[in-house]
Amino acid sequence: MFDANNEDIIYDLADLFKMFADSTRLRILYALTDGEKNVGELAENLSMNQSAISHQLSTLKAAKLVKARRDKKSMYYSLADDHVESIIKIGVEHVLEP
Repeated sequence: MFDANNEDIIYDLADLFKMFADSTRLRILYALTDGEKNVGELAENLSMNQSAISHQLSTLKAAKLVKARRDKKSMYYSLADDHVESIIKIGVEHVLEP
């Protein structure tokens, strides 16, 4: 575990949870639990414009929650690791509890 008095860890953890506080970012992360997608696919699946998706993907990438892979002219995005998917799924389970 960690020392709850370690302010660096607490601030980093707070910053991580801030990423999950935005409904658009959550929708993108949840969509990526099915596998990698490009901006166009995400925009279509989420009924959003590509500019808004790209902006949020940039934020999520900077927070190390998603990773990108280039294939010719397209960028494909996926969750950075299994931890991100676990956080999402545990959160969904929690809000669905009676």
